[in-house]
Amino acid sequence: MALTRIFLVRHADVENPRRLLYGHLDGFQLSALGRAQALAVGDRLRSADLKRIVHSPLARAVETTELINSRLAQPAILEADPELREADFSRYLQGVPFWQIPVRRPLWFVHKAKRGLLPGDEAIDQLGGRVLSVVKRLAVEHPGETMAVVSHADPLQAAWVLLDGRPHNEREIYRKVVDRAGVLQVDLEGDKPVAWEYIPPPKVEDPASAAA
Repeated sequence: MALTRIFLVRHADVENPRRLLYGHLDGFQLSALGRAQALAVGDRLRSADLKRIVHSPLARAVETTELINSRLAQPAILEADPELREADFSRYLQGVPFWQIPVRRPLWFVHKAKRGLLPGDEAIDQLGGRVLSVVKRLAVEHPGETMAVVSHADPLQAAWVLLDGRPHNEREIYRKVVDRAGVLQVDLEGDKPVAWEYIPPPKVEDPASAAA
């Protein structure tokens, strides 16, 4: 049976000077650091012979995907999939500075106690499950190929919880973190994940620091 390798990539660093929770809002592009990170991920994956990159439709994921693709020896096929979107509950939180969320978005406490209790909030198996459904679909449709998926922190970390078989709680979703431009490498036999490992983000110099 052909082994399929899929790299689950979190989008790179975002320009966000007001430190808002941006959720599903438009207009949040990568920062200079983020662009450097995405290019470095592309350099790292250049030898992997990526055939296809499937990405969240949100701007920061699209830009990360395009920059990765620009560094590949042969451009990959690019495909948007809404199943890779940010967590749906972030629609309730978006537009608010991080530090104001507990005061201005009080349902956040219910969300943190147990995901899935509130309307519009996804349980961890739903959140991670939609990422893994894309991964398994790709493995079935393109067996033996090497591909990448570009998504967001909570969906990717929830998928990691499911892969590991860890308890479905808030502590576990943040115990193993996929950093910006971090990668979770997953190998599948058929549509069954058989091995996975985390690859930290490439170390790049922040262009803003270099210019200072």
